[in-house]
Amino acid sequence: MAQILRSKNLATKFQILLEIAANQPNIQQKEVAKKLDITSQAVSEYVRELIKDGWLSSQGRSRYRVTREGVDWILRMARQLRSYTSFVGKVLSDISTSTAIADGDLSIGQPASLHMKNGLLFASSDTSGEGARGVVVSAANKGEDVGISSVEGVIDLKTGKVTIGKVPNVQDGGSRNIKLARLKQEISKGMLVGAIGIEAMVALKQAGIKPDYSYGVKRAAIEAAYCGLPILIICAEDGVAGLMQSLDEENLEYKIVDLRKE
Repeated sequence: MAQILRSKNLATKFQILLEIAANQPNIQQKEVAKKLDITSQAVSEYVRELIKDGWLSSQGRSRYRVTREGVDWILRMARQLRSYTSFVGKVLSDISTSTAIADGDLSIGQPASLHMKNGLLFASSDTSGEGARGVVVSAANKGEDVGISSVEGVIDLKTGKVTIGKVPNVQDGGSRNIKLARLKQEISKGMLVGAIGIEAMVALKQAGIKPDYSYGVKRAAIEAAYCGLPILIICAEDGVAGLMQSLDEENLEYKIVDLRKE
């Protein structure tokens, strides 16, 4: 999930920075407060925090500018929002009728709840819990696709964790210099597997594994995580920094496992 959706403080800072960016340098805090439906005192406190964060600079009374660091942060948050919005759109591409997999036999007109499981959207007759729910529009047996209309509520979307298995570059021994037993141990955890770099592809071949993803792995990892699926990415060392940056921009959790022999 986008970082600013997890924190009211960050969401408000994001909105205030956008208002200032759109009207800088002459900014009336009371106008910002009115647009965001918060008090002028709250805006003043946020502005002080933004200056302390280094995202905003004061140029005198009622004169502010968003710093380069502030612009970078706005853009990073915007990318996160776009990615999350895209994911939500895929889950509920048509709010009038959403397609899910029947978690049991369902009949027309029956209330149903929606939930994610193994990266897929399921519909269940159990509506006792919280979350999204709707009405079945087409009868379906368990395992079949089913249409759900009048969807209300929010689907509980828990992001999956990403594990990065770091493989030495070929100059440092490549796939010949890995702890094969440790690699097999990580693979045995039942995660999706991706490979970045020839060294990573060969290492997986030595472990008897064909990766689920060998192209577009960064994007695939992000989408899998947003769908709640854990994924293992075996990555040549020179590609790890770029992969980490992509995951950081999406605010996704990850851990690094060094597969180099000691």
